[in-house]
Amino acid sequence: MKILVINCGSSSLKYQLFDMEHETVLAKGLCERIGIDGSALTHKPAGKDSCVVEKAMPDHKVAVQMVLDMLVDPVHGVISDVSEITAVGHRVVHGGQKYVGSVVVDENVIKAIDECADFAPLHNPANLTGIEACQHAMPGVKHVAVFDTAFHQTMPDKAFMYAIPYDYYDKYGVRKYGFHGTSHAFVSKKAIEMAGLDKDNSKVIVCHIGNGGSCSAVLNGKCVDTSMGLTPLEGLIMGTRSGDIDAGVVQYIANKEGKDVNEVLNILNKKSGLLGLSGISSDFRDVTKASKEGNNQAEIALEAFAYRVAKYVGSYAAAMNGVDAIAFTAGVGENDAPMRQRICKYFGYLGITIDADANDKFRGTEGVISTADSKVKVMVIPTNEELKIAQETLELVQ
Repeated sequence: MKILVINCGSSSLKYQLFDMEHETVLAKGLCERIGIDGSALTHKPAGKDSCVVEKAMPDHKVAVQMVLDMLVDPVHGVISDVSEITAVGHRVVHGGQKYVGSVVVDENVIKAIDECADFAPLHNPANLTGIEACQHAMPGVKHVAVFDTAFHQTMPDKAFMYAIPYDYYDKYGVRKYGFHGTSHAFVSKKAIEMAGLDKDNSKVIVCHIGNGGSCSAVLNGKCVDTSMGLTPLEGLIMGTRSGDIDAGVVQYIANKEGKDVNEVLNILNKKSGLLGLSGISSDFRDVTKASKEGNNQAEIALEAFAYRVAKYVGSYAAAMNGVDAIAFTAGVGENDAPMRQRICKYFGYLGITIDADANDKFRGTEGVISTADSKVKVMVIPTNEELKIAQETLELVQ
């Protein structure tokens, strides 16, 4: 059975085609600059060289059709006919409170995704465009929406409610939702398997850290807390996002700089985080290089980042009354051994000791980086959100 996974942005479309018999990727690619001059499709079949097709893509319908044409292309294709694709799984950023799991798309689902656009104005409309484009190109094929927020919908009230007038929750749904859900779901399940835990008696913390970052507390296989909130701005220090901040800072900067709320939030989302604190870059590699060269501001930025992650891990260990395993994932979590070491140095109170050689060894590959006598297993687990989407799609359409 073959599942096509689509991740649609406002001017881009990423895709992977899976053969679910062995959960292998047959082909993957990216459509860029949709609706903009200079659009192009980069297609990579498994075991073959990539190819690039530079062709106008005025809208997502054209882009989807180009993807399907490439998948059956005599030279670069990997299937003989589009009818071999059983279903399409779509990444959708926000499902609000309505969806606690993935769902087969129908008119009600499309309406709900549209209604959640207020929470994710840059993402949900684009995700919906991708669904509609695929429905047009592949009539009769089932489509599944896999929500970034769904995994976190098992959080209890005490974890997702904000201490603001209840009316704002009642009328507008203002609460913590959390993001990166497909990653947290995939990695927490894998961590339970790698640590040899009983899912129904397990306490796992996932640190999804990259340019965007979030932590989650997963108790008995279900999320009970996560660091991102109503929007992805809350929580960890990120590449360009501030993470947790005193809300009064918004008013203070607005008054001092003569800016409105939207302008200050733009600063907090796009000009803060590692970039703002270091004054150098949002890329951890650039900031690390500067730190090694003696830049004190860069060193403060890296240490502040590690400290924030460590505090979330500590709070989640308290929330679950313990922790069995901690998993690092995403770009920084998977590849930045020194940052993992910075974070883990705070965990002596948990009885954690890190194997320095193992920590240096595992970059982009899964493995345990704690010592054999460590009271908590610490591991590196590469995330695979696309495979998770394919798995959930398959489960719903079988």
